[in-house]
Amino acid sequence: MIQTRGLRRLFKSRNRTVEAVVGVDMAVRTGEIFGFLGPNGAGKTTTLRMLATLLPPSGGTATVAGYDLLKQQDKVREGIGYVGQAGGSDREIIGRTELVFQGRLYGMPLNAAKKRAAELIEMLELESCADRKVGTYSGGQKRRLDIGLGLVHDPQLLFLDEPTTGLDPQSRARVWDEVRRMHDRGTTVFLTTHYLDEADALCDRIAIIDHGKIVAEGTPDELKREVAGDLVTFSVTGDQHRALGLVKDQPFVREASTEDGLVRLYVDHGEAAMPTILRLLDSAGIHLVTIGLQRPSLDDVFLRKTGRSLRETAA
Repeated sequence: MIQTRGLRRLFKSRNRTVEAVVGVDMAVRTGEIFGFLGPNGAGKTTTLRMLATLLPPSGGTATVAGYDLLKQQDKVREGIGYVGQAGGSDREIIGRTELVFQGRLYGMPLNAAKKRAAELIEMLELESCADRKVGTYSGGQKRRLDIGLGLVHDPQLLFLDEPTTGLDPQSRARVWDEVRRMHDRGTTVFLTTHYLDEADALCDRIAIIDHGKIVAEGTPDELKREVAGDLVTFSVTGDQHRALGLVKDQPFVREASTEDGLVRLYVDHGEAAMPTILRLLDSAGIHLVTIGLQRPSLDDVFLRKTGRSLRETAA
């Protein structure tokens, strides 16, 4: 659905040139939810705006929805929907009217646009507010209307730029549910976010971008296992270093250390490793006090790839 090679974007000011996106190579498969994860200022929105024909690339090539991004922009626009961070609705216009108008912009006859607006209002659970001005909507209702505007023409590909920023937890969950429903209907979704839990919960695959470059790409599980592995921690009575020496050279152990009274092991598959660790300690007469298994997070991935925490960067 999307293929890019060396996609770049420069911004020039009087005194300097800033390279906001640096040679992005990316492939988004048809029907998947593809997450673009990174801190604010990393190049997420600039990349998305290039792919949606809102910014011309400074270099590189891309195809979007089967069409050349540089030579067939009108065709690209026919095949995509776009929901920007600020949304596209007018506070003074009635929600239903916005949806009908958007359908008319895509060439629908009036009756067809009204029918499609009614379908979206039901699908997005906007019946209670559809005939009020958008300025009276809650944040969650407005965001769902924005998604409806992006879906009016039933696009193959929907771009969502930070779709849940500023929403309360209940509204975020409603938007997540709608993204999953779009996925179930076969829509390809390209989602930018700086929320780790959002990327982990929704995305089939993720690209992590930092300083305009993609630093990692894969499924959430692949990325977490590739970079960190599962973390097994345990404590023992007696000599920690003896316990560490007993387990650190096992073939399933990637990294081993002691910290704060615990032995810490990064392992390939935690569930399989734990019984072996227990048997080794027992056979050596070492008494186990506690043992625990932690899954790596996407923040661990970001930390390993960039040297800093995404949570700290976002804060």
